[in-house]
Amino acid sequence: MSSEERSPVTAFVSMSPEHWKQVEEIFSEAVDLPAGAERASFIAEQCGADAELRAEVEKLLSADEEAGEFIAGPAFDMRRVTSIERLAAAVAATELDAPMVGRRIGSYRMVREIGRGGMGAVYLAVRADDEYRKRVAIKLVKRGMDTDFILRRFRNERQILASLDHQNIAHLLDGGTTDDNLPYFVMEYIQGLPIDRYCDNARLPLAERLRLFRQVCAAVHYAHQNLIIHRDIKPSNILVTTDGMPKLLDFGIAKILNPEIALDTIDPTLTAMRMMTPKYASPEQLRGAAATNLSDVYIDLKKKNF
Repeated sequence: MSSEERSPVTAFVSMSPEHWKQVEEIFSEAVDLPAGAERASFIAEQCGADAELRAEVEKLLSADEEAGEFIAGPAFDMRRVTSIERLAAAVAATELDAPMVGRRIGSYRMVREIGRGGMGAVYLAVRADDEYRKRVAIKLVKRGMDTDFILRRFRNERQILASLDHQNIAHLLDGGTTDDNLPYFVMEYIQGLPIDRYCDNARLPLAERLRLFRQVCAAVHYAHQNLIIHRDIKPSNILVTTDGMPKLLDFGIAKILNPEIALDTIDPTLTAMRMMTPKYASPEQLRGAAATNLSDVYIDLKKKNF
């Protein structure tokens, strides 16, 4: 089998067959256990003092949970997928077969990973030539997730950012395709904290919290005026900079109502794959109904999402 034909499982770096079998067996049983004490106890018992084995299993489980949180719905019910299929997806998500740190993309060199989601990873990068010094964030599709559907989603996100110009929305700087055909885009690098952590760490009084909240509302309103519904408003997608400026991020699952800016039309047969973060999703998103502007302003006070 050539390197191009390898499955995500066989691409899991250079493990010996015996070691890989251990990882596979432990993962396949652990993934069906509820996350928490029961799963942790099982992993500890199976791995014993082998810290490396435990780390590999936990990394795969973390990748599996990431995929399950990102896509939810009857068309993609993680409980109905076999443990081996989930293992393959988790291995693909780890990207151990294609490390990006140190690699040059466009005019920038990747420094370290700073974020990861269901279909892409974000890296801190610096200018690789001597023209000037600049830090940026580069987002690209993860190896193993580059399906036609995900690529269309990614290109739509890039186009959305290109069409938005607001002080409280992360700015798009550039974009392109890597040598191995992975699309990417370059954004301003935002050094900050999720809005909930920022408020708690700074012990902000109510008036200051409301000031930040109004700025976030202004960004969301601006997106709505441009016929874009974010569909994934949550604290981790709102970073507050060191000088107190909130920035709305991650339009990866946004809905474009303006056909003039949409590069690709998402296949309507795939809308059942409801992309969301269940904890923060509005009732209509959880039901699989059409999202509207109201979906972006929904807050479940019982869950205390913010």
